[in-house]
Amino acid sequence: MENLPQDPYILLSYVNTRLRDDYPSLDAMCDDLAIDRPALERSLGAAGFEYMPEINQFR
Repeated sequence: MENLPQDPYILLSYVNTRLRDDYPSLDAMCDDLAIDRPALERSLGAAGFEYMPEINQFR
């Protein structure tokens, strides 16, 4: 996750924007961008955010 923002709120904004604009699911985004999904979810989870597949966003 070196190339992703380290601040959890900026990371949240970046990820949710990419999910909204470019990808149908978190798995598709992680596969395409070579992102470690568990690490991403841990990072955002530590700030209190959880992936909601029904809306394809972290909240």
